Amino acid sequence: MPALKPTNLTATVTWLGIVTSADRKELVAETRAALDLTFAGITGSVHEGATRPSCSRVTAQYKRGTEIRNERQLSIVSEEELAQIAAALGLARIDPARLGATMVLRGLPDFSHLPPSSRLQAPSGATVMVDMQNRPCQFPARSIEAVEPGKGKGFKRAAEGRRGVTASVAREGRVAVGDVLTLHLPDQRAWRPET
Repeated sequence: MPALKPTNLTATVTWLGIVTSADRKELVAETRAALDLTFAGITGSVHEGATRPSCSRVTAQYKRGTEIRNERQLSIVSEEELAQIAAALGLARIDPARLGATMVLRGLPDFSHLPPSSRLQAPSGATVMVDMQNRPCQFPARSIEAVEPGKGKGFKRAAEGRRGVTASVAREGRVAVGDVLTLHLPDQRAWRPET
């Protein structure tokens, strides 16, 4: 019996991008029609690499700057959750490039809360593995503020629980706008520490 079960749930890729500039003042992705995923992530991305220096998200485990496995090669967001963030900010829409996103998907409910180790598999066989929920940070807030003065300041609150997930490449291959990805979930019950 497989430990990862395919579901009948799918998501359509509606946007792809890559952040190539390390300028953290305005983390903006460049739009792409397709991306070639490798075990190191996306060639030319600021998030490329099998390893990365640890950041503020893991200071309870590692001293900042410690070399660790890179589970943050990709930033994947939901089209539906982006619309909710935009509405909370009083905007018609948010350009996913302003979030430094890699991929925007449409069709999976409660996307930002997908279980860790879930897989999203493209028709090419390319597969990404969800690490965990991506927490809102100041970089997208600054980027939104640059084009929508007064709106970026509310990003962190508006995006709480809706910022998408971070992921890494589990199988190499190509993902293109319009691809339909299949969700695979770990075959295990939820953790119950009280037992």
